Amino acid sequence: MGAQLKDTKSLHKEKIESLLHQANSIIVDKSVEISLCVSCFLANGHLLLEDRPGMGKTTLIKTLSLLFGLNSNRIQFTNDMLPADILGASIFNQQSNSFEFHKGPIFSNFILADEINRATPKTQSAFLQGMEEGIISIDGKSYQLPKPFFIAATQNPTESIGTFNLPESQLDRFLMKISLGYPSREAERALLKKERTNLMNKLKPVFSSQEIIEIQNWVSEIHLSETLLDYAQDLIEKSRTLTEGLSPRAAKDFVRASQAWAFIEGRDFVIPEDLQRVAHPVMGHRLGKDAHLVDEIIQSVRVP
Repeated sequence: MGAQLKDTKSLHKEKIESLLHQANSIIVDKSVEISLCVSCFLANGHLLLEDRPGMGKTTLIKTLSLLFGLNSNRIQFTNDMLPADILGASIFNQQSNSFEFHKGPIFSNFILADEINRATPKTQSAFLQGMEEGIISIDGKSYQLPKPFFIAATQNPTESIGTFNLPESQLDRFLMKISLGYPSREAERALLKKERTNLMNKLKPVFSSQEIIEIQNWVSEIHLSETLLDYAQDLIEKSRTLTEGLSPRAAKDFVRASQAWAFIEGRDFVIPEDLQRVAHPVMGHRLGKDAHLVDEIIQSVRVP
């Protein structure tokens, strides 16, 4: 039984490598960012991609949704959207003389929330319960969201016209925030020579839903020694002395993200470099205007 489990884990790690390879063929020169996105998902978290329009945010998320092989929905956010446009609504059925709940697009495994900060805070907050609890409560009834459940949201810089800042409570529910940035000259030349989005039509799903849940469970069991747990807590406490700091939810996300990164790196234990690698995407959006202090936090804490 132990040998069979080991073989299954090896097979899934090979599939992760295949997924990363295919994703890197679509979004070139962004291997670290792609690996962080995948680790965010394997940590059972939600992802926020912030960048200027046209930088490949939506293409990356579409690529990952195809490779993970999950049922997906895209929600294009606008300033006139209502929470019911996301969650669904109860509609009166004349034949049964009763109200029936019609599920909204959030009832899917993989949600692309495109330009989420173009919607009002009231509409943005429609995601909050689902992101935290995996259920939606409407009209006194609770509805279970499918598993696995993953929200990948894109947003334009907050100084862009027609955008609303995400409230802190919403930001804290995103495990990571990542920016792609401009491609290298060589990568952009390859993009100019060939339309890479056509390659997306050739992508094949790598995982089933059950396999993804298995991997997420394994990630949560990646070994984190007491020494490394002390190191993680030292980093978290340092954030609280320099700024308002990380919440307990963020602290848990920090550990989970480091476990997922270790898994992607092919290890079943966390090392200090794993915590350092995920520090920026986990801490930055939570520290807000103090995001520039992440490097100082890392440098001021002794590495075990």
